[in-house]
Amino acid sequence: MENGKWFNRTELLLGSDMMGRIKSKRVIIFGVGGVGSWCAECLVREGIEHLTIVDSDVVCVTNCNRQLMATTKTIGQPKVEALRNRLLEINPEADIIALQKNFSNETADEFHIEEYDYVIDAIDSLRDKIELIINATTILPLKGVGGSLFSSMGAALRIDPTKVRVSEFWKVKGDPLAAAMRSAMRKHKMFPERKFLCVHSEEQPLPNLGTALQDGSQTFNKTRTNGSLAHITAIFGMTLAGLVIQDINKQS
Repeated sequence: MENGKWFNRTELLLGSDMMGRIKSKRVIIFGVGGVGSWCAECLVREGIEHLTIVDSDVVCVTNCNRQLMATTKTIGQPKVEALRNRLLEINPEADIIALQKNFSNETADEFHIEEYDYVIDAIDSLRDKIELIINATTILPLKGVGGSLFSSMGAALRIDPTKVRVSEFWKVKGDPLAAAMRSAMRKHKMFPERKFLCVHSEEQPLPNLGTALQDGSQTFNKTRTNGSLAHITAIFGMTLAGLVIQDINKQS
């Protein structure tokens, strides 16, 4: 297929100038599970050509219900490598960097956040999530309320797609993850340098009714495991991608 035809429907809507701006932007996604993997695919399908994906985990059988690159054929592969292969099937000319590692206070300097136009936070770990937000809002240039950082709050334990919302971090309501983050920030007197937008759900979390399978994944061992569904995590991820495209469009 001719390169010029790949994004014809996107260019038809947004125009060639906008497509040029989309292709020039550099995006990094931290966490490519149920939310981040869908965000990555959406961004590449809409023309982002410089994308770095970060996740230390490998694909396990329990990922297959909601993570884009998780299939019976990719179980055991590093998530970032399986996703990179998928994204290059969409656009073989894209520059997709796959980093099998975690973001943390100890590794923060390895990612050179200052080189990116957009940072997507889809991290599960409370501590690492806060570290990334503090880091990104300090380093990245100020570009308005939305800025260069977009973050996912809790997508697990929800089933209602009509309750997904976008709010500034301090205005997110009804989300236990956001509440826990704000509490930890106040306790340790560590606050974001500026405002940033979050994708979250106003639906109250539902209880787990089943038993979690011990799958050996790093995520399972590091964080509490909750049930989650593809139609919710995918909406979160695609909304994050939409915030990036919308922000680029505002710069015209």
